[in-house]
Amino acid sequence: MSEVIETTPAERGNYGRDGYRLMEKLIAPEVATGMLARMKIDFARQRVDLAGLRTEGPLLAQPAVEIYGFHYPPFVTFHWGLTSAVEQAVGVPILPTYCYFRLYRAGDICRVHGDRPACEHSMSLTLGYADGVPWPLEVARRSIAEPYSRADLAFAAGEDAVAVAMSRGDAVLYRGVHHHHGRTMPNPNRWSAHLFLHWVERGGPFADQAFDRQTPPLMVEF
Repeated sequence: MSEVIETTPAERGNYGRDGYRLMEKLIAPEVATGMLARMKIDFARQRVDLAGLRTEGPLLAQPAVEIYGFHYPPFVTFHWGLTSAVEQAVGVPILPTYCYFRLYRAGDICRVHGDRPACEHSMSLTLGYADGVPWPLEVARRSIAEPYSRADLAFAAGEDAVAVAMSRGDAVLYRGVHHHHGRTMPNPNRWSAHLFLHWVERGGPFADQAFDRQTPPLMVEF
């Protein structure tokens, strides 16, 4: 099914000013679909039932399939490989922390929240929609100076949240710790698939979160 989404310049965002930016066609739609197909094939070969990977959480209305990158190495490889491109968009040196995949079902939401320190610079990448209907990520333009925990059904008055629509292969880059975000409108598709990727600034206040606090070797010998 074709997907044609008209996004205004205001909705695309300016990362430095608004704390978010739509990155259209970050990957080709065919690549996005290929990633989903490869994941499904790999898990089927391992006799892993995706339904058994559903988890509950305070942000979700019902359990959703979640797969963390370190449990599926192709996601980690993709995440690390994106770092240079995202660094150019952010404008400062960054290092990857962690990533995860989530499969939402019809009617799902994601409550308004702020992320943990490992998500200083975050990305929501849309890999696919069952019915080709855009399901926007909503991001508050107002920056939060001191992060706090929340899981709200709606944004508060004055948060000036904008709904950023994405096609398959599009991504939204946003400051996950300081700009609260969510998906408050129920998912209009039978399912939608998303990959969430996170980075921190090299030498920044959350630098200890790099590589999900798993120190990588400084040198490898062969």
